[in-house]
Amino acid sequence: MIKKVASFAKINLFLYVTGKRKDGYHNLYSLMTQIDLCDDLYIDFSPKELSILCDHPDVPEDESNLAYKAAELFYQSLKTKAGEEKNGLAIKIIKRIPPGGGLGGGSSNAASVLMALNTYYKTPFSKSELMTLGLKLGADVPFFIFGYPAIARGVGEMLEKAAGLKFYHLVLCDPGVPSSTARVYKNIDFRLTANQKYNMNTGLNEPLRGQEFDVRDQMHNDLEESACRLYPEIKETKEAMAVLLQRKVYMTGSGSSLFALFSARKNAQKGFERLLKKWDKSKKKIFLSSFNS
Repeated sequence: MIKKVASFAKINLFLYVTGKRKDGYHNLYSLMTQIDLCDDLYIDFSPKELSILCDHPDVPEDESNLAYKAAELFYQSLKTKAGEEKNGLAIKIIKRIPPGGGLGGGSSNAASVLMALNTYYKTPFSKSELMTLGLKLGADVPFFIFGYPAIARGVGEMLEKAAGLKFYHLVLCDPGVPSSTARVYKNIDFRLTANQKYNMNTGLNEPLRGQEFDVRDQMHNDLEESACRLYPEIKETKEAMAVLLQRKVYMTGSGSSLFALFSARKNAQKGFERLLKKWDKSKKKIFLSSFNS
């Protein structure tokens, strides 16, 4: 049996780094939503061994791949929980989400594998248990299992549904330089993030629990300064996008992907075509997407 699964990307609409933890990780306060840009996963449940293939040269096809790790973790946990000895799976990834772009592609792939296996084996794990498993693989994995726009706290594992988030289309650009999450976090200058903390007040959460919430006034990313310092291509691309699209441009996650929001699809389409024409023969990749509602 082969199952095709859509593995969606995410963007951070705002992201604040609230402090460094004793374990070396950082506490966050972030609003995330899935977008309709996705990888396609083809999962074959019949093989007796675990294997993974991907059509992108920068994605590993061994046990270091997060989707592979997700399958291993699921089978280990299934054995512990139910005493069942399972270990075979063939995963093929058709990659559209740029690796190293802050869009959560690897985490989404891992979450998709966990959910597909859980369904195939008739739900041995609750959603909450599956999210706990996902956290062992990466901080963003629980979000993709959660399945809703969410406020994330802690390292990203404490999730609260953000109801009523206003729908937007977006033009997304991969500048062609992958960003190292570890390097970006290591190079944060907390002096430059401190003056943004006034936005992080209890009132910010109130609209999320009420009527339609328009995020545009709250958009911010504490990691952007560090990423732009480490990778000048991100800053250069952001500034060029802002001129070409005539609107504010934001970075998602720890970079390097950049995006701008549009209320109307036709305006997003025009912006997409403008960037496509400008960077037709460059290493930059342009995507037209929207919130995955």
